[in-house]
Amino acid sequence: MMSRWRDLSAIASELAGGARRAVRAMERALGKTGVYRVVGYRGYGTRDRALVLGRVLHHTRIAAAEASHAPWRNLLAAWQRIDADPLPFASVTARAFGAQAELTADDEGFLRSWIDLPSPLSSAGWHEVELELVRAADAPVHETPRAPAHVLVPPPSAEFGVVSDMDDTVLQSEITSFLRAARLMLLENARTRLPFPGVAAFYRALERGGRDAARGAGNPIFYVSSSPWNVHDVIADFLDAQQIPAGPMLLRDWDIGRSLLRSHAYKLDEIREILTTYRSLPFILVGDSGQRDPEIYSALVREFPGRIRAIYIRNVSPHPERSAAIRTLAEDVAAAGSSLLLADDTLAAARHAAAHGWIQEAALSEIGVEKRADEGTSGEKVETPGVETKTAPTVVVDDDVAEGDVE
Repeated sequence: MMSRWRDLSAIASELAGGARRAVRAMERALGKTGVYRVVGYRGYGTRDRALVLGRVLHHTRIAAAEASHAPWRNLLAAWQRIDADPLPFASVTARAFGAQAELTADDEGFLRSWIDLPSPLSSAGWHEVELELVRAADAPVHETPRAPAHVLVPPPSAEFGVVSDMDDTVLQSEITSFLRAARLMLLENARTRLPFPGVAAFYRALERGGRDAARGAGNPIFYVSSSPWNVHDVIADFLDAQQIPAGPMLLRDWDIGRSLLRSHAYKLDEIREILTTYRSLPFILVGDSGQRDPEIYSALVREFPGRIRAIYIRNVSPHPERSAAIRTLAEDVAAAGSSLLLADDTLAAARHAAAHGWIQEAALSEIGVEKRADEGTSGEKVETPGVETKTAPTVVVDDDVAEGDVE
C-alpha cells in the first residue's frame, strides 16, 4: 500500500512540475521576466505643485510597434498589456524639483499623488520626475528600478487649455460597436491606427493659439479618456507617430466592479480637477457624440460659468434623435454663455475656432491639406484601416458664427 502511495505521490509531483514548467514557458512566451518595474505616466502641475502618475507592474517585454507587424503580433502585444500583473501597495520614491516624496501604490499598483514643491518653478513646459521602486524581499525588482514620469506646467503665455477625449475623438476607435472596437484595439497597433482626418493639424493649431503663430502660445492639451491605463504606451506612441501634441493623459482603471460603469463621473471628476488647478485659464472641450461627452461638458459649462469657450463634438452616431438631443444641449450651452458645435468634419470645428480668433486663420490651409492626406485622397499617406464614415447635419448654436460659416 505504501509503495502505491509513493508511486501516486511521484506521479503527482511530476504532473505539478510539468504544470509549473508549462506556466513558466507561457510566461516566457508572453515576455514576463519574473520581476517588477515602475512605469511613469504623463501628469500636470503648476509652479508650486505637481501631479505625479505611474504604476508598478510585472515587467513584460513588449515589442515596439511597427506598421509592418502582422495582426497576430498585435494581438500578442494587446494580451500582454491586458495580462499585466500589478504590485499592490508598492513603495516608490519620487524625486524632482529638489524635492523627494515617498509614495505608496494602491491595491492595483497605481501611483497618483500631488507633490508640493519646495520653491516655485522658474520654467514652464515638461519636467521629469524620477520614480524609484523600493526593493522588497517578496517582490523582486527589475535591474533598472528607476523610471521617469513627466509633468507638464503650462507657460504664462497660454491663452486657454484644451481637454480632449481620445477614442472616437482623436483616435478612430468605433467605440459604439463592440466588435469593431475590439478588432481595432486587438489587431492594430499605434503605427497602424488612424486619427480622424485633419485632427493632428487642428490640435497643433490649438496648441499654438491665435495671437502669435510664430512663437506659439503653448496652450496645454489634456487627454481625458475612458481607455484603460494598460494602453498608455499605445496612446503616447500614437500621438508621437501622428505628430499630435503631447499632453497629460488621464486614463481609467478597468478593474471589474461598479466603478467600471462610472465613466461619466470619472470624466467629470478629472476635468473638474484640471479646471480647479488652472483657475485663470479658459478651456475648449473636445469630444464625440457616441458616449456622454456632450452631457458631461454641458454640465461643466454650468458648473464653471465663463470658463468654457466652446464645446466641439465629433458626430459618430448617425441616429437623428442623438443629433436632436445634442441640439437641445447646444441651446442650453449658448444660454449659459458658451457654444457647442456638432460636426462630422474637423474643419468645421477649426473654422469656428478661427472665427473666434482662437487659432490662426492661416492654419485652416494646413488642416485641410492634412485632412485630405488622412482621407487618402492626396496620395501622401499609406492607406491604413479606418472606420465607417457617418454623416449628420452640422449643429452650431452661436450668436457670432452661423452654421454656413463652418460648413
